[in-house]
Amino acid sequence: MSYTLGQLAAKVQGTVKGDAGLVIDKLGTLEKATQSELSFLANPKYQSQLSSTSAGAVLVKTEELADLLENAIVVANPYLAFAQLSHLFAPKTQCWSGVHPSAVISSKSKIANNVVICPNVVIDDDVIIEPDCIIGAGCVIGRGVKIGQGSRLYPNVTLYHDVEIGSKCILHSAAVIGADGFGFAPKEGGWEKIDQLGAVVIGSNVEIGASTTVDRGAIENTQIGNGVKIDNQVQIAHNVVIGDNTAIAASTAIAGSTKIGSYCTISGGVCIAGHLVITDRVHITGMSMISNSITEEGSYSSGMGMEPTSKWRRTVARVRRIDEMAKQFLQLKQQIKKLSDKVDV
Repeated sequence: MSYTLGQLAAKVQGTVKGDAGLVIDKLGTLEKATQSELSFLANPKYQSQLSSTSAGAVLVKTEELADLLENAIVVANPYLAFAQLSHLFAPKTQCWSGVHPSAVISSKSKIANNVVICPNVVIDDDVIIEPDCIIGAGCVIGRGVKIGQGSRLYPNVTLYHDVEIGSKCILHSAAVIGADGFGFAPKEGGWEKIDQLGAVVIGSNVEIGASTTVDRGAIENTQIGNGVKIDNQVQIAHNVVIGDNTAIAASTAIAGSTKIGSYCTISGGVCIAGHLVITDRVHITGMSMISNSITEEGSYSSGMGMEPTSKWRRTVARVRRIDEMAKQFLQLKQQIKKLSDKVDV
């Protein structure tokens, strides 16, 4: 699909600088885009690439930046505009319609007429799937599941019993929603399994990445709010509650019964302990270990950043001596006080 620069500008409420009739058939990076591609500048550190880019046009924030280019679209938020225009160029990935004959569907389920069900899907009793959904090949949908209008499951998603998915959600391949939480009571000689009696309730406009797992609640439900975005290979334990429009990057692990507020951003590899409360609008930087509740919005970090190995080893050696150094400091402080007292006398 191709569009003129003027057509693209109209879709993002931008202003064309240059040839509004320039035909764009693809999006690209500043470094590798060609004359028929549109790129964007969102991060100032890439501004130097404007002078060398071969992109036919670039989404920029100011007229001053547009003056450095032959063709540009000036828009308030270039990154958001790029995201909006990406929908126009996304390839179609669904090549059939209706219900594939290899699907196994319970007669007790309720499937809207215009739902696409791909090969080898299994749908259990009392499932409700609303219009405009796409269920990818090999998905397994357990008893009593509800899927809202316009949602899409990519191949091999598994929804355990009684899971609820809102409208316009996207679940990527191998996501598992509603598996048992990690609940065991110790007993003599081993462990007694605690049956997980809750479910998982997911709001609308939620996206969940590949191989991410969301465990069902032990008694109450695990809850994912509207507009939440969860990356690949994230673990969300039983009875976690995540507020609206929070975004969680890959390899994060959230332990049971923790409540995370709205509009939070959690970077990759973060570990969050259980039974904590994190307020709204908190940003947690990558690889942080969160062991206490966070009651004030803002940015939080833990751990040490990268440095050359030789320097890191010296730093670790000093950290291990902190207790000893603190005792030495206290002794010196006491000695100085005694000397000071003698001088005053």
